[in-house]
Amino acid sequence: MNSLVVNNGFLVAVSAYLLIRLGKQIISLSSSINKPNTIISAKLGIALDVDSSDDSHKTA
Repeated sequence: MNSLVVNNGFLVAVSAYLLIRLGKQIISLSSSINKPNTIISAKLGIALDVDSSDDSHKTA
C-alpha cells in the first residue's frame, strides 16, 4: 500500500495542481468559443440555450 502511494502520489499531485491551475483558463476559453456561436446563431435565427450548465448540445 505504501509503495502505491509513493509511486502514484507525485502523478496525482501534479494532475490536481494542473487541473486547479488551468481550470480558470479552460472556462475562459470555453466562453470565448461560445461568443461567436451565439452571434452566428442570432444571425441565422437559431435559438441557443446559453444558461444551461450542461455543455453538450447547446442548441435548443
